[in-house]
Amino acid sequence: MCGRYAASRKPDDLVDLFEVGKWDPTETVAPDWNVAPTKEVLAVLDRPVRDSGSPEPVRQLRVLRWGLVPSWAKNPEGAARLINARAETVHEKPSFRRALTARRCLIPADGYYEWVTGEQERRLEEEGKKKRPRKQPYFVTPADGSVFAMAGLYEFWRDRNLPDDHPRAWWSTCTVITTAAETGDLAGYQGQGPRSLAEIHPRMPLMLTRDRWSAWLDPATTEPDELRELLAAPPTGLLRAFPVGTAVSSVRNNGPELVEELAAPEEETLF
Repeated sequence: MCGRYAASRKPDDLVDLFEVGKWDPTETVAPDWNVAPTKEVLAVLDRPVRDSGSPEPVRQLRVLRWGLVPSWAKNPEGAARLINARAETVHEKPSFRRALTARRCLIPADGYYEWVTGEQERRLEEEGKKKRPRKQPYFVTPADGSVFAMAGLYEFWRDRNLPDDHPRAWWSTCTVITTAAETGDLAGYQGQGPRSLAEIHPRMPLMLTRDRWSAWLDPATTEPDELRELLAAPPTGLLRAFPVGTAVSSVRNNGPELVEELAAPEEETLF
């Protein structure tokens, strides 16, 4: 799954990187090294500009809330449970299938975090002990420093309890699509630590390489089978993973120090 990621690039940089045609500088979020569910995030999408008089889609940088609320939902209470959509079943699930064919986006990130517990947890389980070790976070990021563009879906939900002119009458929300974690060697693997992403966690956010961005965002593409072909995992060897401090485990912590690479995993500690 993907439950935490870092997104520190400035909106101006994303506008250039994704060739955005419309962006409202007053609608933005600050750099965030500990993005968690229900937070506001930046996303790239193609859709017509409201009141422009043109039906042609325009590439936009928008602020969305992480945790999808389907348009038909009675209330937004389930948003925190819909932060991820599985690539294998996204075309089947009622919460996602309409968005798949009409409302797709890219969610820019520096990389994502995943937690492993390693040998100590397995030893404790074998000994029948109930205490669990502190989980070691890893940061997964493109080896070349490029953007980690996560495939996503977005939705608009209307709060019928509020008047039309209320600023919270409409919710704009999103979800990150995940896929099976890569089993090939990580970039720069030298025989120490996890050899592949699958050794860290069985799932990963689906990163779309630049050659798939336009096809994924194109509203004219509506066939589920064609869209699912775009959801193939990226080539192996593009990503690297390294241990980071356990401070990221608390959503209260934030800052660039969260993605600083450790020379080795922190000493395993029991709660």
